[in-house]
Amino acid sequence: MSIPPLLADAGSTSLQQVWQFFSEGGYFMALLGLCSLVAVTVILFKLLSLRKEMVIPPALAVQVEEFEARMKHASGESVLREFEQGRSTLARLCSLAVKNRDKSQAEFTEAVQAAAREEIVHLHAGMTALDVVITVAPLLGLLGTASGLVVVFGGLGDSADYSRIALGIGRALNTTIVGLAIAVPAVVAQGWFQRRIETMAARLEVLLTRLAHAFESLPGSNRSPQA
Repeated sequence: MSIPPLLADAGSTSLQQVWQFFSEGGYFMALLGLCSLVAVTVILFKLLSLRKEMVIPPALAVQVEEFEARMKHASGESVLREFEQGRSTLARLCSLAVKNRDKSQAEFTEAVQAAAREEIVHLHAGMTALDVVITVAPLLGLLGTASGLVVVFGGLGDSADYSRIALGIGRALNTTIVGLAIAVPAVVAQGWFQRRIETMAARLEVLLTRLAHAFESLPGSNRSPQA
């Protein structure tokens, strides 16, 4: 099935207009394209790395909440094996908690908190790059516009063509438009990711606290009230 000539011409004209829009921005538009690529890469990476399955799998969270009852009924071995596999942030922290369960309260708390801080740092991976894009993209856009305006007004003589001036100013503003178009979605994504990390960190703290209480209630624990 062939494409009608009218549609083909319209598509070709649109591509030419897009290419002209970006080519008029010069080197600054190329830098903005790099910023856009970084932003898209970081956003995709965070969408994958902050999935519930990677941080706090719902099924494992339920097992942690029921850990005390499972251990009392001798059905917690499967949960311990899942902890050891360390396929998620919660599993890795719970595995470390299991390894330190026979230590004193202070040593146990210090070990778990240190590991939790490290995991939270990993959850923030990529956020710095997004911060840089949010800051740099609008500045590059403004710099491109300023340099374009310098060229426009620098070429004026005694006889100014105001239509050409208006066209030159419009072209110079292209980089500002692109810079803002990159920064706005990046700001929205950053806010959403930051809120998600904070929510997950609070949830991890609650689950680890419940796990610590479960260890304390087990007979023979160094931190058990019965000990």
